[in-house]
Amino acid sequence: MTGTGTGSGTAAAWTAWAATRALLLLCVFRVLVLPGPDVTTDVSEIYHGWSEVLRSGTFPLDDVTWQYPPAAALPVLAPGLLPFLPYTTAFTVLVLAVDAAALALFLRVGRAPGHRRTGAWAWIAGVALLGPTAYARYDLMVAAVAAAALFAAARRPRAAGALIALGALLKVWPVLLLTGAPLRGRRARALWGSAAGWAAGLMLAAVVAAPGALSFLAFQRDRGTEVESLGALVLHLARRAGWPGEVQLHYGSLEFLGPGVPLVSALSLALTGAALAWLVLWRLRAGPFGERAEYGERAEPAPATLCDAAFTAVLLFTTTSRVISPQYLLWLVGLAAVCLTVRASRQGPPAVLVLLAAGVTQLEFPVSFADVVASDARGIALLVLRNGLLVAACLAACRRLRAHTGPGRAAVPGPVARPSLSSARGAHTRATSR
Repeated sequence: MTGTGTGSGTAAAWTAWAATRALLLLCVFRVLVLPGPDVTTDVSEIYHGWSEVLRSGTFPLDDVTWQYPPAAALPVLAPGLLPFLPYTTAFTVLVLAVDAAALALFLRVGRAPGHRRTGAWAWIAGVALLGPTAYARYDLMVAAVAAAALFAAARRPRAAGALIALGALLKVWPVLLLTGAPLRGRRARALWGSAAGWAAGLMLAAVVAAPGALSFLAFQRDRGTEVESLGALVLHLARRAGWPGEVQLHYGSLEFLGPGVPLVSALSLALTGAALAWLVLWRLRAGPFGERAEYGERAEPAPATLCDAAFTAVLLFTTTSRVISPQYLLWLVGLAAVCLTVRASRQGPPAVLVLLAAGVTQLEFPVSFADVVASDARGIALLVLRNGLLVAACLAACRRLRAHTGPGRAAVPGPVARPSLSSARGAHTRATSR
């Protein structure tokens, strides 16, 4: 009976995935046309252009829109593996394949003890709620790598470290997966050592392979306040009150330009700094990073702590960023799905808020993006709702992480089997005879 239920649950998940992804593909290929801008232009124009430059043997070092670490060249060049398809079509097919592989991973891990399949359904829903943007950027691939790294960390720390290094060199943010990693013990050394070693090796290989591997650092540093960010809400309201600033394409995204914008950008950076300070303070005050050791058993790192801390850290940095591009929600959807897969995770409520935010994001982009750019009431209302959901998720995630990993607490332990009465008496006898 259990096997039948498990099989039917898997079949239902794949059916839901196929139905929602069919709709996404219809939107991506413009069979169904959503209001707003064409979300595929980043792939057909920007990514395709980058691929031509990369094939020439250099990174796009003169293109300010290239704001990604060197491993981003891999998904940009990957459509070349399907030379019989147009670039955009090949890219979409590859994202679809990674999406399917991620679902298979969530379903497989969900069958293991201490896990559940809720995360698989969160992945199905979250990607669908974000709409065609999910298939028109390479962020889904990075989210899948991050999920695989977190699932591997408990039993295969070296593999997890390599995946974290790869993710960080694809889009930087996966380095935050180490936020809740233990600092001592054999597994900790394997995880940190593997991550550092692979990151250094991959970065060195990129620098040697082609010029411009580090050009992204300057381009990312010079970005301003993007129209969808939390700080941009102040400028949207000021604009309606007569502020003379304007929205222009700047460093690859639509940003506010005008008096006071540098101050808003600086305040956003300060807020990100405050988020980092909170994480450091939490880490210093947190209890032991491992499952509770009882009756002489050796403590091991708790998978729930790894995913809860990673989810909280990425959520904080995303929400306080000067730029909240729609595809950033994929990072949060992937980590929310990981938390919902691990039974001992305490991040269920903020994970649900992230899924809701993904749905609102599709309404904000692409459906009502013209209203956002124009600072119209509808656009501002959608931004207030979406960013408000993210802020609420941040507060809930921080509170729950601190409450369950505070001093004197084991870091979100999994269930620990108690020994039988006879074995406990035997242990007591051996202890008293010494």
